[in-house]
Amino acid sequence: MPNKFLGQHFLKNAAIAQKIVAALQPEHGDVIFEIGAGHGELTRLLAEACTKNGCELFAIEKDRHLAGELAQRFKTNGVEIIADDALAFFTSSLPEKSRGRSYKIVGNIPYYFTGRLFRVVSELEAKPARCVLMVQKEVAERIAAKPPKMNRLAASVQFWADVKVIAPVPRENFLPAPKVDSAIISLDLTNDKKRAENIPADHYYAAVRSLFAQPRKTVLNNLGGHGTQEEREMAASILKKIGVPQESRPQNLTVEEIMAIAKAILNERFGDNHMA
Repeated sequence: MPNKFLGQHFLKNAAIAQKIVAALQPEHGDVIFEIGAGHGELTRLLAEACTKNGCELFAIEKDRHLAGELAQRFKTNGVEIIADDALAFFTSSLPEKSRGRSYKIVGNIPYYFTGRLFRVVSELEAKPARCVLMVQKEVAERIAAKPPKMNRLAASVQFWADVKVIAPVPRENFLPAPKVDSAIISLDLTNDKKRAENIPADHYYAAVRSLFAQPRKTVLNNLGGHGTQEEREMAASILKKIGVPQESRPQNLTVEEIMAIAKAILNERFGDNHMA
């Protein structure tokens, strides 16, 4: 039976599971981490794809009873079952398992877990080449949003990933059926190194927090409205320099504009040689 405490809703439509595997594109040499293997419906298809294409599969399941069943079921398929919380695993054991190789993440993500997962992944030094995830439809739309619907979550994730909504998944495809619909999304790693060279991630995320602190306020008010007159004037000067109107709202900003704002703030505070 599903564990309500863990927010488990098991996918029962094999065609959708196949669509997830196709979107993940398992290739020779890939290391794949499945989050929340559950009863193993998706795990079976991933194991078949990995056997065919020569990749390595780790299936993470927090429910130890289910993890034990999976270990018995897949003991001859070359799948390593990991009985652990995925967030704890990614922050402590992922480098050991991936061994510096390119890796991908896949899974049906519990709704309460989504935001925390993206925060952990965004902080990983070596990020996944691709993620294909089943998430709440509303969350999928938020993550993939563009101006004029940009939001803090989208701005944070799109700094390191190109996001695409692959397909909606109605609630009746799960057992038990959740109260909301889901969607499959893919996240492909951008040129993260190039962006990090342009603006350090921590400064970018600091700018995101400031800009989206009060989304209904203007960009100028979020950047400098609660500081001194000098700080407000600096914010106005930065926006003018990069061509962003002071009266713009955060939801109208692109990731590139946020990067430019973050870099300009960094330059104002530390000078143009801060990256040297």
